[in-house]
Amino acid sequence: MNRKFTLAVAIGGILIAGRQGFDAAAQESHDEHVTASGEVDHAAVAAAEAEKTMQRHDFSAPAATDYVAPRTPWGDPDLQGTWPINHLTGVPLQRDPALGERRYLNEQEMQARTDQYGERSQRLGNEVAGNQLGMGHWVEWGQVNNIASLIVDPPDGRLPALTEEGERRRALMKSGWMETMPFDHYRDFDNWDRCITRGLPASMLPSYYNAGIQILQSPGWVVLRMEMIHEARLVRLTGEPIDQDSRAWLGYSMGRWEGDTLVIETRNFNGEGSSTNIHTIGSPPFNNTPISHEYVLTERITPTGPDSMLYSATVHDPVIWTDDWTVELPWLRDDEYHIYEYACAEDNRMIRDYINSSRAERGLIPVAGE
Repeated sequence: MNRKFTLAVAIGGILIAGRQGFDAAAQESHDEHVTASGEVDHAAVAAAEAEKTMQRHDFSAPAATDYVAPRTPWGDPDLQGTWPINHLTGVPLQRDPALGERRYLNEQEMQARTDQYGERSQRLGNEVAGNQLGMGHWVEWGQVNNIASLIVDPPDGRLPALTEEGERRRALMKSGWMETMPFDHYRDFDNWDRCITRGLPASMLPSYYNAGIQILQSPGWVVLRMEMIHEARLVRLTGEPIDQDSRAWLGYSMGRWEGDTLVIETRNFNGEGSSTNIHTIGSPPFNNTPISHEYVLTERITPTGPDSMLYSATVHDPVIWTDDWTVELPWLRDDEYHIYEYACAEDNRMIRDYINSSRAERGLIPVAGE
């Protein structure tokens, strides 16, 4: 399969907003770089973005455990606000095996990451200087930090092995990211290709762009709003669990408070889709990590300061995995972050274009001009 040909045909059918190419993370950033004639100085915006990327964060210090969160008018811990995780874009899901059980980089490794981020942060400026449009305009590269991997358990920061059944199901899954397979049906595409969801916990993990997360609360409810795929997860705090026969892509979530920590237990997944996503660095190479009806995701959101929280998620799916695995992410508040529309809808023309171009490559339909 000539993926370049397929992508060229399909790209016109899908729009995913890249923040940097539009307003460099906030309108305020543009306002600071407007010329006397009223035009935006894109080179200055690119330079400001590169400088922001090079800000260094050390997350190795233990999170505060004595912080008391403010309360909502009805008495719940108030976690509301915007908590984008784009500062973690470059942190891999899985740890480099050479790091063993070290959760944080040493100074030499930190410098290597700084050099890597420095090169990548220049891409937007290089494209602006060359009057080009490319991944520099799309990718919101994270800020330099010393986190070795998102996975903290198992201790080596690696995904556990799949069960025999998990391997069998993975072999049956299909994705638009698989370069050697033909496309003839919408089922040849994964849940993200089809703009349904990135799945869980993938939807809660960093991606190359649109990494905004917003929390809203009302009596008896917490809403987790994700910028990617314009999803809103509804977490019920009261009432009985939903009927076990009711199933959904993101399952059904029940929450409870343990002190100031919001604990969310999600069950009733539909058994379709992938729990990992290729846009989180260090993930399996395709969106083909299966889930089963026995999948349970347990998340914990703990406020550690007025502008910081610690998020963790534990995957328990004995049908698919030989062991549980847990990710942990430090969240930072940014209420100036603007959540954009993620202009992607199920049944968009990308699917049709991929199928048509795949069939044309195989000589099943005529190609215009030939």
